[in-house]
Amino acid sequence: MRELSILFAKQNLVIASNLAWTELIGKMNSVNNETRNFTETDIDFSKFIVLAIFDEVKGSGGYSITIKGILENQDNLTVTVLQTSPTGSSLAVMTQPYCIVKIPVTTKKIIFN
Repeated sequence: MRELSILFAKQNLVIASNLAWTELIGKMNSVNNETRNFTETDIDFSKFIVLAIFDEVKGSGGYSITIKGILENQDNLTVTVLQTSPTGSSLAVMTQPYCIVKIPVTTKKIIFN
């Protein structure tokens, strides 16, 4: 989980191509080098897809968004998203929590909860 300094619409993305991934990386890095601390940016899209979850813009820091779990059944994958809020005082700055993960390629429908 990280917080962006640029603004994306609140959304859940399934990225299955290098072109879409490159476009997302470019948008994320348009203000700051946001992806400099990513552990991996070279994705083999013949083997993996990327799930990117962007929360709404927040007026202070301390919020987070993570994937709590991914449940696979016969027809789909259900991605459970966990959002947390700050406890106590937090810095008054606009932030946008996000979470990006790589999973094996699937043809099943992906549902975000």
